[in-house]
Amino acid sequence: MNKLVTLFSGAAIALGMTTAADAGVRAGVLRCFTAPSQGIFVGSSQEARCVFTSAYGHRENYVAKIDRLGPDVGIRDKAVLVWAVYAPTSLRRHALRGDYVGASADVSVGIGAGANVLVGGSSRTVSLQPVSVKAQTGLAIGAGAARLQLR
Repeated sequence: MNKLVTLFSGAAIALGMTTAADAGVRAGVLRCFTAPSQGIFVGSSQEARCVFTSAYGHRENYVAKIDRLGPDVGIRDKAVLVWAVYAPTSLRRHALRGDYVGASADVSVGIGAGANVLVGGSSRTVSLQPVSVKAQTGLAIGAGAARLQLR
């Protein structure tokens, strides 16, 4: 039950953000590459490998787990998710480690797209805003609350 409350609270916070600028300065870009996945009716879980490139060109690697709670049905091939990373100030090394929550939606019929708006990280001060839509292939549809764990 706590997981449900956390996911839906995060979605409400992320949807309530008016602009990316409200979250602070753009600290860099996070790209996550997922493996093929299969959604079940009430949610999905998939792993990803991610690379954060700071505004100064420094790169950091992360391992991610992406969970979604809500309608999520179908089969997806590999996907790439790209977020602009905003923080109140510049980030220290590996500062993106942590849990993020927010809203997520995607659809695929052959080629598809989706977006995830997430808040979390260091004292919930880091915002991940979609730079572009999630690029994926498959036959699937999904929406709901999302959680991203970066390690």
